[in-house]
Amino acid sequence: MIIDTIGLRCPEPLMIVRKKLRSLEDNESLEIIADDPSTERDFTLLCNFLHYKLEIIDISNGIYRYKITKTISS
Repeated sequence: MIIDTIGLRCPEPLMIVRKKLRSLEDNESLEIIADDPSTERDFTLLCNFLHYKLEIIDISNGIYRYKITKTISS
C-alpha cells in the first residue's frame, strides 16, 4: 500500500500513517511519499515508540520516500 501525503503538513501525514498502520497485519509494509521535512522526525519517533521498522528509501528534490513495516507484536 502506498500513501501519498504530498502537500500535507504536520500533523496530517503522521495522523494518516498512524491510522493506516492500525489496519496492517504483522510484517506488512506501508510506503509513504511526503514533502514535509518534519515527517522524517515524526515517523522515526512513531516507529521507535511502536517498535516498527522504518526505512528511508529516498530523499531527493524535497520528496521523502519511506517504508514502514509493522513488526510482530510481543
